[in-house]
Amino acid sequence: MLKRKDFLRLSYSGKRVGNKYFTALYLKSKKDKSRLGITASKRVGNAVVRNRMKRLVREYFRLNKRELKKIIDISVIVKKKSAYLTTKETFSALEYLFKKVVSACDN
Repeated sequence: MLKRKDFLRLSYSGKRVGNKYFTALYLKSKKDKSRLGITASKRVGNAVVRNRMKRLVREYFRLNKRELKKIIDISVIVKKKSAYLTTKETFSALEYLFKKVVSACDN
C-alpha cells in the first residue's frame, strides 16, 4: 500500500492487534491480492534503522503471505523497541503478530 487514503481507511475501519515490537491494522482488501503497508516514524531511530526494519517486515511478508487465508490489507507500525532486535528476533515477533491477524480474520 502506498496511498494515504489506504492507510486512513485502515486506521478508521480496521482492526488492531499488536505485541511489544509491532502493531498491525488489518481489514478485508478491496483489491485482488493482500497488500502490506509499513510505518516507521523517526522515534524508531535514524534512517538506517528505519529502512532496515522496513526491509525486514517486507521480507517476512514476502516469504509468508501464502499463510494468509483471506485477501487483506495490513499496515504494520514499527515500535521503538524493535530497533534493537536481531533478524531472527524480528521474524519471531512478526510471526506472532501475523498469527494473531490470521486467527482474528478466521473469527
